[in-house]
Amino acid sequence: MTTLDPLIRHCKSLHLSTVAGILPEALALAQQHLWPPEDTLLYLLEQEIEQRRVRRIDRYLRQAHLPPGKTLDNFNRARLPVRLQRQIPRLAQGEFIPRGDNILIFGHPGTGKTHLAAALAYEWVQLDYRVLFTPTFKLVETLLRAKRDHELEAHLKHLDRFMVVVLDDIGYVQQSREEMEVLFTFLAERYERRSVVITSNLVFSQWDQIFKDPLTTAAAIDRVVHHSRIIEFGADMPSVRAEEAARRQLQPSDSTGGDSVSKTS
Repeated sequence: MTTLDPLIRHCKSLHLSTVAGILPEALALAQQHLWPPEDTLLYLLEQEIEQRRVRRIDRYLRQAHLPPGKTLDNFNRARLPVRLQRQIPRLAQGEFIPRGDNILIFGHPGTGKTHLAAALAYEWVQLDYRVLFTPTFKLVETLLRAKRDHELEAHLKHLDRFMVVVLDDIGYVQQSREEMEVLFTFLAERYERRSVVITSNLVFSQWDQIFKDPLTTAAAIDRVVHHSRIIEFGADMPSVRAEEAARRQLQPSDSTGGDSVSKTS
């Protein structure tokens, strides 16, 4: 047994797995560069903290259920008005999240609302925020099932762990009054405490299609609009999917006479 063995064993017992793994190498570096003891200790702790951050973010990414391939790197910002293009970098910094503010993204189907919401969510995870991305209908189904099992409060507490919940396509929720009620309960629970990002193809004047009752509709709008940032994709913006289909139609045929097909995300 070397003198390192008990040190490594103690690090493992303290759950300092990174320190345990790099200790021999770190001590060799310290000896080579004549580091004072406090610099050696600082190096070890910094490596432990960084690796914990990396593992935590990897875990947060798995928990977020983000749609694959939708990042800011491949989001076509040029399609947006200049005013909206300038908002994106600041939104990506997530400064609004600790305040529990919301983001509302409106636009016609296919204009890139989901891509932008998912891309921003990815950036927030990199900043160490817990995020959940979910189609609204799926969240409603889960909440309704929890209510029927008398576990709604427990499930809302579970969702409260996420600093941001992205509700994609809220405009496609046109269900029963009971389902509307659990969605309203969710929004009310997070009001001024946790952030919600909502994408919708319905403007506020059409939200009575979601919440049915005028008073509930007004109350829901009031909660999500208060402390919110609203992004509106212009009514004249064409569908991303339509543009991609048009490009494929214009591509030349290959040498075998078949149509050339490009993969799109």
